[in-house]
Amino acid sequence: MVSDPSQQSRNGARRKVKITARAAADFHQTADPLDRMWDTQLGGFHMVRKRSVTSWRILYRNTAGKERAITLGRYPAMTADQARKLAHEKLAEIYQGGDPLSARQVARDEAKHREAQTLAAYLEGPYTVYQGRRKKGAETLARIRRDFAAWLAKPMSSLTRTDVDRWQADMEGRGLAFSSLKRSYGALNTMLNVAVERGAIPENPLKGVKLERPALTEEELAEATSARRYLEDQEVVALFAGLEAYQEQKRAERRRSRYHGKPWLPDLDQVPYVDYAVPLISLMFYTGFRPGDLHGLRWEHVNLTFGTIRKVIEKTAHTRPEPQTFPLSPEAVAVLKAWHGQLGDPATGYVFTNTVTAGRYSSTAIGKPWRRIKDHTARLAKKGRIPQALSADLELYTLRHNFASQLIMKGADLLAVSRLMGHADIQTTIEHYGHLAPDHKREFVNRFGRDYQALLGRAESADDQDEAPPAAAT
Repeated sequence: MVSDPSQQSRNGARRKVKITARAAADFHQTADPLDRMWDTQLGGFHMVRKRSVTSWRILYRNTAGKERAITLGRYPAMTADQARKLAHEKLAEIYQGGDPLSARQVARDEAKHREAQTLAAYLEGPYTVYQGRRKKGAETLARIRRDFAAWLAKPMSSLTRTDVDRWQADMEGRGLAFSSLKRSYGALNTMLNVAVERGAIPENPLKGVKLERPALTEEELAEATSARRYLEDQEVVALFAGLEAYQEQKRAERRRSRYHGKPWLPDLDQVPYVDYAVPLISLMFYTGFRPGDLHGLRWEHVNLTFGTIRKVIEKTAHTRPEPQTFPLSPEAVAVLKAWHGQLGDPATGYVFTNTVTAGRYSSTAIGKPWRRIKDHTARLAKKGRIPQALSADLELYTLRHNFASQLIMKGADLLAVSRLMGHADIQTTIEHYGHLAPDHKREFVNRFGRDYQALLGRAESADDQDEAPPAAAT
């Protein structure tokens, strides 16, 4: 129902004319604030001057008799013809019982609701259904719940770059690797993009927001700079000669100290190892463990009877928090048994305990002994006692690469090596070591040909026997 402008009690002058382009221009230039100009041909259609803005409007009553006013647009951005056409459409909707203003309010309310929808509500509702159709959907949902627990009560549209920066700092403080943070953040962004596509939020609030790549840790630097290669046989000979020379030098130093007035110092000639360096490096050679996992190794993780280590791998603890079991070679068990006995057969505590802090060694502590061991090999090589020295730039981490490389070259399957290396994903093993696997393709093809040649040979032999003439009667 259209309102009659003549019955309205309003401030400002009222005019009734046929609104044309010229009339609209005159009104825009001459009208005072709150003046209105009503159209004589389309009831309720008018122009209004409010402060310095001229707008097109329609006035009507809804089915409940309540007066409503809708702003169609501003003049001169919207012309008289455009405004009249739009007014016709809106008034036709009103005559049919509609209420454009109410519909607009509903749309605004829906937009507010979408903007207020929390991460948890969408995650546990529509997104759970969405991920239920995907192979690793449950894993993705669990990742978001775990790594963004502090955000679950937040409206999705309220997330900001500051939230991301704080989240990254918090997760890094917990020791999570940058690669893991990227996977989690990527999972969240995928969810936000799906929410936009499905109309749950108007836009992804984190679009264009990226994580800041942190500086590499000491261990990551070592892994990044060490060549992923294996040791040649002569290098292995040099390694163990260097370990023995390191021990002999430390024993000689201790003998001199005891002789020159320090008899209370322990006699290193009576123990298998002069310090923790040789057993730790030996274990890295025989197990392929990362230095950090050896520094964090506890006697509770070691079973000397069955020859196993069962522990959580520190680098992948965020993705695989359950302990993993690693078999030990007899050589690795021998190292651990000798070191265990030297320490008095402890039942608990770090396998390699810092004698100063009574805690674990830092990631850089092994660096000095490792350099001395390499120096020893250089001197031994110079004296002709070993064929070659260890390269001065050989990283300790190469022992881990050697472990994986040698296993694969000796025929171990990639899945087994992946598990022995504690990799979170077999793709890591394939990417870095897969090229070392023996190429059996030609062997398989040759075997295929040999087998069928043998089959055809047997068939031909049987035919020859069938065609042979019968033996003469005696």
